Amino acid sequence: MKKALKEPLDMFCYQCSQTAFGNGCTIQGTCGKKPTVAKLQDNLIFAIKGISAYNNLVNKMGHEDKEINNFLTNGLYTTLTNVNFDVENLISLAIEAGKINLKVMDLLKKANIENFGEPTPSEVEVGAKKGPGILVTGHDLQALEELLKQTEDKGINIYTHSEMLPAHGYPELRKYKHLVGQLGGPWFDQKKIFSNYNVAILGTTNCVLLPKDSYKNRMFTSGVTKLPDVQQIENFDFTPIINKALELGDLEEEKDKKTITTGFGLSTILSLADKIKELVEAGKIKRFFLVGGCDSPIPQASYYREFVKNLPSDTIVLTLACGKYRFNDLDLGDIEGIPRLIDIGQCNDSIVAIELATALCDLFEMELNDLPLTIVLSWMEQKAAAILWSLLYLDKKDMLIGPILPAWANEDITKYLVDTFNLTPIGDPKEDIKRILS
Repeated sequence: MKKALKEPLDMFCYQCSQTAFGNGCTIQGTCGKKPTVAKLQDNLIFAIKGISAYNNLVNKMGHEDKEINNFLTNGLYTTLTNVNFDVENLISLAIEAGKINLKVMDLLKKANIENFGEPTPSEVEVGAKKGPGILVTGHDLQALEELLKQTEDKGINIYTHSEMLPAHGYPELRKYKHLVGQLGGPWFDQKKIFSNYNVAILGTTNCVLLPKDSYKNRMFTSGVTKLPDVQQIENFDFTPIINKALELGDLEEEKDKKTITTGFGLSTILSLADKIKELVEAGKIKRFFLVGGCDSPIPQASYYREFVKNLPSDTIVLTLACGKYRFNDLDLGDIEGIPRLIDIGQCNDSIVAIELATALCDLFEMELNDLPLTIVLSWMEQKAAAILWSLLYLDKKDMLIGPILPAWANEDITKYLVDTFNLTPIGDPKEDIKRILS
Protein backbone atom coordinates (compact mmCIF):
# COMPACT_ATOMS: atom_id res chain seq x y z
CA MET A 1 0.00 0.00 0.00
CA LYS A 2 1.42 3.37 -0.97
CA LYS A 3 2.11 5.83 1.78
CA ALA A 4 -0.37 8.70 1.70
CA LEU A 5 1.06 12.01 0.56
CA LYS A 6 1.06 14.79 3.11
CA GLU A 7 -1.48 17.55 2.63
CA PRO A 8 0.15 20.66 1.11
CA LEU A 9 0.90 23.45 3.53
CA ASP A 10 -1.21 26.58 3.33
CA MET A 11 2.00 28.58 3.71
CA PHE A 12 5.46 28.32 5.17
CA CYS A 13 7.20 31.29 6.75
CA TYR A 14 10.07 31.17 9.22
CA GLN A 15 11.66 34.57 8.69
CA CYS A 16 11.22 35.95 12.23
CA SER A 17 11.58 34.84 15.86
CA GLN A 18 7.79 34.69 16.32
CA THR A 19 7.46 31.76 13.94
CA ALA A 20 5.20 28.98 15.25
CA PHE A 21 6.97 26.58 17.63
CA GLY A 22 10.26 28.01 16.42
CA ASN A 23 9.86 26.03 13.18
CA GLY A 24 7.56 27.86 10.77
CA CYS A 25 4.08 29.29 10.39
CA THR A 26 2.03 26.99 8.15
CA ILE A 27 -1.60 28.08 8.63
CA GLN A 28 -1.34 31.79 9.40
CA GLY A 29 1.55 33.96 10.45
CA THR A 30 1.94 34.85 14.11
CA CYS A 31 2.16 38.39 12.76
CA GLY A 32 -1.29 37.97 11.19
CA LYS A 33 -0.02 37.26 7.68
CA LYS A 34 -2.56 35.23 5.69
CA PRO A 35 -1.49 32.39 3.33
CA THR A 36 -2.26 34.36 0.16
CA VAL A 37 -0.10 37.25 1.37
CA ALA A 38 2.72 34.83 2.18
CA LYS A 39 2.54 33.18 -1.23
CA LEU A 40 2.39 36.50 -3.07
CA GLN A 41 5.47 37.57 -1.15
CA ASP A 42 7.17 34.33 -2.18
CA ASN A 43 6.17 34.98 -5.78
CA LEU A 44 7.58 38.51 -5.60
CA ILE A 45 10.89 37.17 -4.30
CA PHE A 46 11.03 34.64 -7.15
CA ALA A 47 10.36 37.36 -9.75
CA ILE A 48 13.02 39.58 -8.16
CA LYS A 49 15.51 36.72 -8.35
CA GLY A 50 14.75 36.33 -12.04
CA ILE A 51 15.19 40.04 -12.71
CA SER A 52 18.45 39.96 -10.73
CA ALA A 53 19.81 37.18 -12.94
CA TYR A 54 19.40 39.35 -16.02
CA ASN A 55 20.47 42.54 -14.23
CA ASN A 56 23.70 40.84 -13.14
CA LEU A 57 24.63 40.20 -16.78
CA VAL A 58 23.64 43.76 -17.74
CA ASN A 59 25.80 45.22 -14.95
CA LYS A 60 28.78 43.07 -15.94
CA MET A 61 28.66 44.61 -19.40
CA GLY A 62 28.77 48.11 -17.96
CA HIS A 63 25.09 49.08 -17.98
CA GLU A 64 22.94 50.10 -15.03
CA ASP A 65 19.41 51.43 -14.66
CA LYS A 66 18.14 53.32 -11.63
CA GLU A 67 14.50 52.25 -12.04
CA ILE A 68 15.50 48.57 -12.09
CA ASN A 69 17.75 48.94 -9.05
CA ASN A 70 15.09 50.84 -7.12
CA PHE A 71 12.47 48.20 -7.85
CA LEU A 72 14.76 45.38 -6.71
CA THR A 73 15.44 47.19 -3.43
CA ASN A 74 11.85 48.25 -2.76
CA GLY A 75 10.35 44.96 -3.87
CA LEU A 76 12.62 42.93 -1.64
CA TYR A 77 12.03 45.29 1.28
CA THR A 78 8.29 44.74 0.79
CA THR A 79 8.69 41.07 1.76
CA LEU A 80 10.34 41.87 5.10
CA THR A 81 8.43 41.03 8.28
CA ASN A 82 5.58 43.44 9.14
CA VAL A 83 5.83 45.63 6.05
CA ASN A 84 3.08 44.73 3.57
CA PHE A 85 -0.09 42.72 4.24
CA ASP A 86 -2.04 44.12 1.24
CA VAL A 87 -3.02 41.45 -1.31
CA GLU A 88 -3.99 43.94 -4.03
CA ASN A 89 -0.74 45.85 -3.65
CA LEU A 90 1.31 42.63 -3.78
CA ILE A 91 -0.44 41.70 -7.04
CA SER A 92 0.33 45.18 -8.37
CA LEU A 93 3.98 44.70 -7.41
CA ALA A 94 4.02 41.37 -9.27
CA ILE A 95 2.67 43.12 -12.37
CA GLU A 96 5.28 45.86 -11.92
CA ALA A 97 7.94 43.14 -11.67
CA GLY A 98 6.81 42.05 -15.13
CA LYS A 99 7.30 45.59 -16.42
CA ILE A 100 10.76 45.86 -14.86
CA ASN A 101 11.71 42.44 -16.21
CA LEU A 102 10.86 43.63 -19.73
CA LYS A 103 13.13 46.61 -19.20
CA VAL A 104 16.08 44.58 -17.95
CA MET A 105 15.70 42.01 -20.76
CA ASP A 106 15.65 44.85 -23.29
CA LEU A 107 18.84 46.30 -21.79
CA LEU A 108 20.49 42.87 -21.91
CA LYS A 109 19.43 42.33 -25.52
CA LYS A 110 20.88 45.69 -26.55
CA ALA A 111 24.11 45.04 -24.63
CA ASN A 112 24.49 41.63 -26.28
CA ILE A 113 23.90 43.06 -29.76
CA GLU A 114 26.29 45.93 -29.05
CA ASN A 115 29.01 43.48 -28.04
CA PHE A 116 28.35 40.44 -30.22
CA GLY A 117 26.19 41.64 -33.13
CA GLU A 118 22.56 40.72 -33.80
CA PRO A 119 21.96 36.96 -34.03
CA THR A 120 21.43 35.36 -37.41
CA PRO A 121 20.44 31.74 -38.10
CA SER A 122 23.25 29.25 -37.61
CA GLU A 123 23.38 25.48 -38.00
CA VAL A 124 25.19 23.92 -35.04
CA GLU A 125 26.73 20.46 -35.03
CA VAL A 126 25.91 18.32 -32.00
CA GLY A 127 28.79 16.02 -31.12
CA ALA A 128 32.54 15.92 -30.59
CA LYS A 129 35.32 16.82 -32.98
CA LYS A 130 38.88 15.52 -32.86
CA GLY A 131 41.01 17.44 -30.35
CA PRO A 132 41.01 18.72 -26.77
CA GLY A 133 37.93 20.61 -25.67
CA ILE A 134 36.24 22.97 -23.23
CA LEU A 135 32.49 22.75 -22.68
CA VAL A 136 30.67 25.92 -21.54
CA THR A 137 27.28 25.88 -19.85
CA GLY A 138 25.07 28.66 -18.45
CA HIS A 139 24.10 31.99 -20.04
CA ASP A 140 27.16 34.30 -19.79
CA LEU A 141 28.09 35.28 -23.36
CA GLN A 142 30.78 37.66 -22.11
CA ALA A 143 32.58 34.82 -20.31
CA LEU A 144 32.36 32.73 -23.48
CA GLU A 145 33.82 35.53 -25.58
CA GLU A 146 36.77 35.96 -23.20
CA LEU A 147 37.38 32.21 -23.27
CA LEU A 148 37.28 32.20 -27.08
CA LYS A 149 39.84 35.01 -27.22
CA GLN A 150 42.20 33.24 -24.83
CA THR A 151 41.95 29.87 -26.59
CA GLU A 152 42.42 31.16 -30.14
CA ASP A 153 45.20 29.29 -31.96
CA LYS A 154 45.71 26.88 -29.05
CA GLY A 155 44.12 23.92 -30.80
CA ILE A 156 41.27 23.66 -28.29
CA ASN A 157 37.70 23.14 -29.44
CA ILE A 158 35.02 25.11 -27.57
CA TYR A 159 31.57 23.56 -27.19
CA THR A 160 28.32 24.93 -25.82
CA HIS A 161 25.82 23.20 -23.57
CA SER A 162 22.18 23.96 -22.75
CA GLU A 163 21.41 27.71 -22.73
CA MET A 164 24.76 28.57 -24.34
CA LEU A 165 23.57 27.09 -27.65
CA PRO A 166 22.25 30.47 -28.95
CA ALA A 167 25.81 31.86 -28.71
CA HIS A 168 26.39 30.31 -32.14
CA GLY A 169 23.96 32.84 -33.63
CA TYR A 170 26.02 35.90 -32.64
CA PRO A 171 28.42 36.97 -35.44
CA GLU A 172 31.16 38.18 -33.08
CA LEU A 173 31.20 34.81 -31.30
CA ARG A 174 30.66 32.66 -34.38
CA LYS A 175 33.70 34.22 -36.06
CA TYR A 176 35.91 32.12 -33.78
CA LYS A 177 36.37 28.95 -35.82
CA HIS A 178 37.17 26.91 -32.71
CA LEU A 179 33.60 27.44 -31.45
CA VAL A 180 32.76 24.13 -33.06
CA GLY A 181 29.45 22.85 -31.74
CA GLN A 182 27.17 21.67 -28.97
CA LEU A 183 27.42 18.76 -26.54
CA GLY A 184 24.25 17.62 -24.80
CA GLY A 185 20.94 19.36 -24.39
CA PRO A 186 19.09 20.83 -21.39
CA TRP A 187 20.65 21.71 -18.05
CA PHE A 188 19.60 18.50 -16.31
CA ASP A 189 21.52 16.17 -18.64
CA GLN A 190 24.84 17.58 -17.45
CA LYS A 191 25.85 14.79 -15.08
CA LYS A 192 25.60 12.32 -17.96
CA ILE A 193 27.12 14.60 -20.61
CA PHE A 194 29.92 15.93 -18.40
CA SER A 195 30.83 12.37 -17.43
CA ASN A 196 30.80 11.10 -21.01
CA TYR A 197 33.07 13.75 -22.55
CA ASN A 198 36.60 14.04 -21.17
CA VAL A 199 36.87 17.81 -21.51
CA ALA A 200 37.35 20.78 -19.21
CA ILE A 201 34.00 22.30 -18.17
CA LEU A 202 33.09 25.92 -17.42
CA GLY A 203 29.90 26.68 -15.48
CA THR A 204 28.58 30.23 -15.82
CA THR A 205 25.45 31.76 -14.25
CA ASN A 206 22.67 29.44 -13.06
CA CYS A 207 21.77 25.87 -14.06
CA VAL A 208 24.85 24.08 -12.68
CA LEU A 209 24.38 20.93 -10.60
CA LEU A 210 26.59 19.56 -7.85
CA PRO A 211 29.25 17.69 -9.87
CA LYS A 212 29.96 13.98 -9.82
CA ASP A 213 33.40 12.90 -8.62
CA SER A 214 34.11 11.62 -12.13
CA TYR A 215 34.46 15.16 -13.49
CA LYS A 216 34.75 17.45 -10.47
CA ASN A 217 38.51 17.88 -10.95
CA ARG A 218 38.01 19.18 -14.51
CA MET A 219 35.13 21.53 -13.77
CA PHE A 220 35.51 25.28 -13.21
CA THR A 221 33.08 28.09 -12.41
CA SER A 222 33.03 31.85 -13.01
CA GLY A 223 31.05 34.88 -11.89
CA VAL A 224 28.37 34.30 -9.25
CA THR A 225 28.44 30.55 -9.90
CA LYS A 226 30.33 28.54 -7.30
CA LEU A 227 30.51 24.84 -6.41
CA PRO A 228 32.23 23.14 -3.45
CA ASP A 229 35.73 21.84 -4.25
CA VAL A 230 35.55 23.30 -7.78
CA GLN A 231 38.08 25.92 -8.89
CA GLN A 232 36.71 29.42 -9.41
CA ILE A 233 37.94 31.47 -12.38
CA GLU A 234 38.69 35.04 -11.32
CA ASN A 235 38.69 38.12 -13.56
CA PHE A 236 38.21 36.05 -16.72
CA ASP A 237 41.69 34.53 -16.43
CA PHE A 238 41.03 31.16 -18.04
CA THR A 239 44.60 29.89 -17.80
CA PRO A 240 43.71 27.03 -15.38
CA ILE A 241 40.90 25.69 -17.58
CA ILE A 242 43.04 25.99 -20.74
CA ASN A 243 45.84 24.02 -19.08
CA LYS A 244 43.36 21.39 -17.91
CA ALA A 245 41.91 21.00 -21.41
CA LEU A 246 45.36 20.47 -22.92
CA GLU A 247 46.28 18.04 -20.13
CA LEU A 248 43.16 15.93 -20.79
CA GLY A 249 44.09 15.41 -24.42
CA ASP A 250 41.94 14.72 -27.47
CA LEU A 251 38.34 13.72 -27.90
CA GLU A 252 37.69 11.37 -30.77
CA GLU A 253 35.64 12.54 -33.75
CA GLU A 254 32.00 11.48 -33.50
CA LYS A 255 30.38 10.24 -36.67
CA ASP A 256 26.96 11.08 -38.07
CA LYS A 257 26.57 14.26 -36.06
CA LYS A 258 23.16 15.92 -36.33
CA THR A 259 22.67 19.68 -36.61
CA ILE A 260 20.23 22.04 -34.97
CA THR A 261 19.47 25.62 -36.00
CA THR A 262 19.45 28.58 -33.65
CA GLY A 263 19.96 32.35 -33.82
CA PHE A 264 16.77 33.82 -35.28
CA GLY A 265 17.16 37.45 -34.25
CA LEU A 266 14.32 39.93 -34.61
CA SER A 267 15.69 41.50 -37.80
CA THR A 268 15.94 38.11 -39.49
CA ILE A 269 12.33 37.27 -38.69
CA LEU A 270 11.03 40.71 -39.63
CA SER A 271 12.83 40.49 -42.97
CA LEU A 272 10.26 37.78 -43.74
CA ALA A 273 7.30 39.95 -42.65
CA ASP A 274 5.83 40.51 -46.13
CA LYS A 275 6.02 36.81 -46.93
CA ILE A 276 4.50 35.89 -43.57
CA LYS A 277 1.62 38.31 -44.13
CA GLU A 278 1.03 36.90 -47.62
CA LEU A 279 0.95 33.31 -46.29
CA VAL A 280 -1.37 34.19 -43.40
CA GLU A 281 -3.79 36.04 -45.66
CA ALA A 282 -3.73 33.09 -48.10
CA GLY A 283 -4.59 30.71 -45.26
CA LYS A 284 -1.29 28.83 -45.57
CA ILE A 285 -0.19 29.86 -42.07
CA LYS A 286 -3.11 29.42 -39.67
CA ARG A 287 -1.48 30.07 -36.32
CA PHE A 288 1.74 30.83 -34.47
CA PHE A 289 2.68 28.97 -31.30
CA LEU A 290 5.33 30.16 -28.89
CA VAL A 291 6.34 26.98 -27.05
CA GLY A 292 9.20 27.36 -24.62
CA GLY A 293 10.58 28.22 -21.23
CA CYS A 294 12.43 26.11 -18.68
CA ASP A 295 12.78 22.40 -19.23
CA SER A 296 12.64 20.02 -16.28
CA PRO A 297 13.17 16.27 -15.88
CA ILE A 298 9.69 15.49 -14.58
CA PRO A 299 7.53 13.12 -16.68
CA GLN A 300 4.84 15.74 -17.37
CA ALA A 301 7.34 17.73 -19.45
CA SER A 302 6.95 15.18 -22.27
CA TYR A 303 3.76 17.13 -23.07
CA TYR A 304 5.72 19.76 -25.00
CA ARG A 305 7.21 17.33 -27.49
CA GLU A 306 3.83 15.70 -28.08
CA PHE A 307 2.21 19.11 -28.46
CA VAL A 308 4.67 20.24 -31.14
CA LYS A 309 4.65 16.87 -32.93
CA ASN A 310 0.87 17.01 -33.25
CA LEU A 311 0.56 20.56 -34.52
CA PRO A 312 -0.80 20.74 -38.08
CA SER A 313 1.59 21.61 -40.90
CA ASP A 314 0.07 25.06 -41.41
CA THR A 315 1.37 26.35 -38.06
CA ILE A 316 4.66 27.99 -37.04
CA VAL A 317 6.46 27.16 -33.78
CA LEU A 318 8.59 29.81 -32.09
CA THR A 319 10.73 28.63 -29.21
CA LEU A 320 13.31 29.83 -26.71
CA ALA A 321 15.14 28.84 -23.52
CA CYS A 322 16.01 25.24 -22.67
CA GLY A 323 12.41 24.13 -23.17
CA LYS A 324 13.37 23.91 -26.86
CA TYR A 325 15.29 20.70 -26.19
CA ARG A 326 12.03 18.80 -25.87
CA PHE A 327 11.50 19.11 -29.63
CA ASN A 328 14.28 21.04 -31.40
CA ASP A 329 15.51 17.82 -33.01
CA LEU A 330 12.23 17.48 -34.94
CA ASP A 331 12.24 18.25 -38.64
CA LEU A 332 9.09 20.33 -39.06
CA GLY A 333 10.01 21.55 -42.53
CA ASP A 334 8.89 24.95 -43.80
CA ILE A 335 5.95 26.79 -45.31
CA GLU A 336 7.13 28.20 -48.63
CA GLY A 337 10.54 29.06 -47.20
CA ILE A 338 9.38 30.11 -43.72
CA PRO A 339 10.84 27.61 -41.21
CA ARG A 340 8.16 25.96 -39.09
CA LEU A 341 10.53 25.82 -36.09
CA ILE A 342 12.22 29.11 -35.17
CA ASP A 343 14.63 29.19 -32.21
CA ILE A 344 14.81 32.74 -30.87
CA GLY A 345 17.48 32.02 -28.22
CA GLN A 346 17.99 32.00 -24.46
CA CYS A 347 15.34 32.63 -21.81
CA ASN A 348 16.36 36.29 -21.65
CA ASP A 349 15.57 36.51 -25.37
CA SER A 350 11.89 36.38 -24.40
CA ILE A 351 12.04 40.13 -25.08
CA VAL A 352 12.61 39.28 -28.78
CA ALA A 353 9.46 37.15 -28.81
CA ILE A 354 7.55 40.04 -27.24
CA GLU A 355 8.94 42.52 -29.77
CA LEU A 356 8.00 40.08 -32.53
CA ALA A 357 4.44 39.85 -31.20
CA THR A 358 4.26 43.66 -31.18
CA ALA A 359 5.51 43.73 -34.77
CA LEU A 360 2.87 41.17 -35.77
CA CYS A 361 0.23 43.41 -34.16
CA ASP A 362 1.38 46.24 -36.43
CA LEU A 363 1.65 43.94 -39.46
CA PHE A 364 -1.90 42.63 -39.13
CA GLU A 365 -3.37 45.75 -37.49
CA MET A 366 -4.57 43.73 -34.50
CA GLU A 367 -4.41 43.91 -30.74
CA LEU A 368 -2.14 41.40 -28.97
CA ASN A 369 -4.95 39.10 -27.85
CA ASP A 370 -6.49 39.07 -31.34
CA LEU A 371 -3.36 37.74 -33.02
CA PRO A 372 -3.36 34.11 -34.18
CA LEU A 373 -0.74 33.46 -31.50
CA THR A 374 -0.89 31.00 -28.61
CA ILE A 375 1.75 30.90 -25.87
CA VAL A 376 2.49 27.54 -24.26
CA LEU A 377 4.83 28.02 -21.30
CA SER A 378 7.00 25.56 -19.44
CA TRP A 379 8.37 26.78 -16.14
CA MET A 380 11.01 25.48 -13.74
CA GLU A 381 12.39 28.29 -11.62
CA GLN A 382 12.52 31.95 -10.70
CA LYS A 383 13.40 33.53 -14.04
CA ALA A 384 10.31 31.91 -15.53
CA ALA A 385 8.19 33.58 -12.84
CA ALA A 386 9.55 36.98 -13.90
CA ILE A 387 8.81 36.26 -17.57
CA LEU A 388 5.28 35.07 -16.76
CA TRP A 389 4.56 38.36 -15.01
CA SER A 390 6.01 40.25 -17.99
CA LEU A 391 3.42 38.59 -20.21
CA LEU A 392 0.68 39.33 -17.69
CA TYR A 393 1.85 42.96 -17.51
CA LEU A 394 1.23 43.08 -21.26
CA ASP A 395 -2.27 41.67 -20.57
CA LYS A 396 -1.62 38.56 -22.66
CA LYS A 397 -4.52 36.19 -22.18
CA ASP A 398 -5.32 32.54 -22.93
CA MET A 399 -1.83 31.19 -22.25
CA LEU A 400 -1.15 27.60 -21.23
CA ILE A 401 1.27 26.82 -18.41
CA GLY A 402 2.90 23.62 -17.17
CA PRO A 403 4.25 21.08 -16.65
CA ILE A 404 2.71 21.67 -13.19
CA LEU A 405 1.19 24.73 -11.56
CA PRO A 406 3.59 26.87 -9.51
CA ALA A 407 3.35 25.99 -5.81
CA TRP A 408 3.10 29.68 -4.88
CA ALA A 409 -0.22 29.89 -6.71
CA ASN A 410 -2.77 28.82 -4.08
CA GLU A 411 -6.51 28.68 -4.77
CA ASP A 412 -6.98 32.44 -4.40
CA ILE A 413 -4.04 33.32 -6.68
CA THR A 414 -4.99 30.68 -9.24
CA LYS A 415 -8.55 32.02 -9.36
CA TYR A 416 -7.21 35.52 -9.97
CA LEU A 417 -4.95 34.32 -12.81
CA VAL A 418 -7.73 32.30 -14.40
CA ASP A 419 -10.43 34.96 -14.03
CA THR A 420 -8.21 37.83 -15.16
CA PHE A 421 -6.00 36.24 -17.81
CA ASN A 422 -7.54 32.82 -18.52
CA LEU A 423 -4.18 31.26 -17.66
CA THR A 424 -4.80 27.54 -18.19
CA PRO A 425 -2.87 24.44 -17.04
CA ILE A 426 -1.71 22.15 -19.83
CA GLY A 427 -3.82 19.03 -20.34
CA ASP A 428 -3.75 16.42 -23.08
CA PRO A 429 -1.69 17.81 -25.99
CA LYS A 430 -4.05 16.66 -28.74
CA GLU A 431 -7.11 17.95 -26.89
CA ASP A 432 -5.40 21.28 -26.17
CA ILE A 433 -4.52 21.70 -29.85
CA LYS A 434 -8.06 20.82 -30.90
CA ARG A 435 -9.51 23.36 -28.45
CA ILE A 436 -7.11 26.14 -29.53
CA LEU A 437 -7.72 25.63 -33.24
CA SER A 438 -11.48 25.21 -32.99
